[in-house]
Amino acid sequence: MKDLRRYLVLKYIQYLVLSSSNAVSTFLGLLGSLYTIIILQSAKVSSKSTAVLISSLAKADVLVSVSVASEMVVWTFDVRISSTAFTTALLQNLLTANSHISCLLLSCVAFEAYLITFFPTESRHFRTVKNARLTSRIIWILVIAECVLFQTDDLLKASSTSAPTRSPCVLLFHFSSTAAALLRSLSYFLGILLRIVNVYIYYKIFFSISNR
Repeated sequence: MKDLRRYLVLKYIQYLVLSSSNAVSTFLGLLGSLYTIIILQSAKVSSKSTAVLISSLAKADVLVSVSVASEMVVWTFDVRISSTAFTTALLQNLLTANSHISCLLLSCVAFEAYLITFFPTESRHFRTVKNARLTSRIIWILVIAECVLFQTDDLLKASSTSAPTRSPCVLLFHFSSTAAALLRSLSYFLGILLRIVNVYIYYKIFFSISNR
């Protein structure tokens, strides 16, 4: 459990403290996720809702691994990509999806810690493995849908110059562009809100434990 707590601290620093990821935090995050996945396979770790959320958090770094591995292959072997704009947008959107999934899952872990601290008995029927798995699936589905929308918008922007003005794709372009812009703004403000909520939750937990 101490290792899992250290992993959570690392992830909180990576996604909710640092303004943007850097090479060091990304590398440490990948190592921590790999180690956490190995730990969670052990029979010594009980299958609880928190463990399910942490497992999903660690698996989210697969998106980072794909992006980093792709860039390394292109750079090392000088691979020529037929659609550079599409690939660059895809790798960036995978990193964005990883960041959003991680922030949401970390907030779920913080909320569960709040319930355990202040409402341990009353919230027991909410803090189940089934609900944790359902929450993780919903978060993954929503963020992947967001990633698809962003990728579609980037693809349409790249091909808009060659498309005819009266093409039926113009309506799709305007719709996806507006929806993507709104979603990016919403994600930005939601990220700020999650940071504030997480700080408040751990502030309350810290002083509650100190008073005891």
